[in-house]
Amino acid sequence: MRDLVYTGFMSLDGVVDSPGGGPGEEHRSAGWVFKDLEFVPEAWSIKGEELEETTALMFGRRSYEMFAPVWRESEDHAAYKELPKYVVSTTLSDDDLVDGWGATTILRSTDDVAALKEGDGGAVFIHGSAELTRRLSDAGLIDRYHLLLFPVLLGAGKSLFSREDKEKQMLKLRDSAVYANGITKLIYDVAR
Repeated sequence: MRDLVYTGFMSLDGVVDSPGGGPGEEHRSAGWVFKDLEFVPEAWSIKGEELEETTALMFGRRSYEMFAPVWRESEDHAAYKELPKYVVSTTLSDDDLVDGWGATTILRSTDDVAALKEGDGGAVFIHGSAELTRRLSDAGLIDRYHLLLFPVLLGAGKSLFSREDKEKQMLKLRDSAVYANGITKLIYDVAR
């Protein structure tokens, strides 16, 4: 069985929307990850650790459309280029996929994601894709959260977690660290 891991940047008030800014991001605080904080290299070490564990990437349609053309050409993301990718979308067609960024499979439903998890292989990491992650979390399919929590209150934007009235879900802290610039690394396993 494969682990499904969400990795992302989150403000203290739970916003994951527009952390890097860029084309198509209309959030008034877009780019908040790279604004106003001293760069502390240790705070970003989680990304290298994740890369060692990543065997595939998963995105929702909008995140795929934002990341694929940029990450395909990015030296910082070169190791992702040939990894298998999965895009969960009911509207994306094969013609919409970005050429030259490794094998990409479109999954049409949460059931397709559950079937993927049942197969062989290592961890599948979800980048961005807050709406997809909420849906998969509500379906009990997320196994772990890798969060870099930023000391900022944004007040508006997409939340990673559902506000649905549902059963309590416990998380077990796997790892944490606090950095000099106020960023906190939190890695949680979903308790089952």
